[in-house]
Amino acid sequence: MNKTPVTATSRTRQTPGLFFLLSAAITGYVFYRYSEGWLRSLLLSLSRSIWARRMVTGFGPAWRVASRFIAGESVEEAIAVARQLNAKGLKVALDYLGESVTQAEEANAARDQILLLLDRIHESGVDAYVSVKLSQLGVKIAENLALENLRALLTRARSYGLRVRIDMEESALVDTTFDIYRRLRHGEGFDNVGVVIQAYLYRSEEDVRWLIEEGAWVRLVKGAYKEPPTVAYARKADTDAAFIRLAEQLLSEQARSRGVHLAVATHDDAMIRAVQRYAETHHIPQDAYEFQLLYGIRRERQEQLASQGYCVRIYVPYGTAWYPYFMRRLAERPANLWFFVTNFFRA
Repeated sequence: MNKTPVTATSRTRQTPGLFFLLSAAITGYVFYRYSEGWLRSLLLSLSRSIWARRMVTGFGPAWRVASRFIAGESVEEAIAVARQLNAKGLKVALDYLGESVTQAEEANAARDQILLLLDRIHESGVDAYVSVKLSQLGVKIAENLALENLRALLTRARSYGLRVRIDMEESALVDTTFDIYRRLRHGEGFDNVGVVIQAYLYRSEEDVRWLIEEGAWVRLVKGAYKEPPTVAYARKADTDAAFIRLAEQLLSEQARSRGVHLAVATHDDAMIRAVQRYAETHHIPQDAYEFQLLYGIRRERQEQLASQGYCVRIYVPYGTAWYPYFMRRLAERPANLWFFVTNFFRA
């Protein structure tokens, strides 16, 4: 990754693709005031673009903005951030960034890096667990490759008394993700594996029902991938309503009696307040669930929730493969995009 500042002179020598990307971003930000969905679609499309990734990751100011959301490149930087957050009363979920690898060697290298991460969590004593993506572990190459790699991670994590959460990716991988999750949890007895539910997918209502029956360890998110209206809600209001419904189901007496522990992953105050009201009305103790927020976003809110007695966990990504994650954060919050654009012209 090139973190060297780009001068005004060198910036003018950037390829036309970068200027096209910035022009599209500026146009999209202006258009956002009239159509939020259009901007989000643009940024999510760019998150999968190879040429856009090359342009952005080769441009110094992009890292200046991305570093707001990413702990660094190395495992030691990630552990240092986890230790700082723990000192503020915040728990941590660590994510070694990477996804959609195309070679088995890449998948195995990612596995080895996450094994190292588990070792360092154990050695350092930080309060953290690990989140992984199956596409990083090779599921798009061969399902058995990802299964074997995840099994190795869960075995190491279990020896340390640690947990591993499987992040949910695009809708095409949901069935495969659940199949692998069930095989390892129920077929092989790994009780230290958890999973994620995306509120914007229509199918999530049914998926939550069986997760409750199984007493799963669940992280609830709105969803950050570009999906067609045939499988996911297109309107934010519909996604918000689904998020609240699913949160209430996962906090229900039935769910808690079966051992479900819910991580409510959102920065949306309306969602946070809805969960708080439900918990208070139904006399649900604060240690029966937790709030999860992203590293670098709404830090004051994170600390405020912790000071009120809630369990708060910060999702902390690190590594060199930061571009897709960064673009999804821009898609979620256009103010981050504007910060990126203004930094380009200041550089």
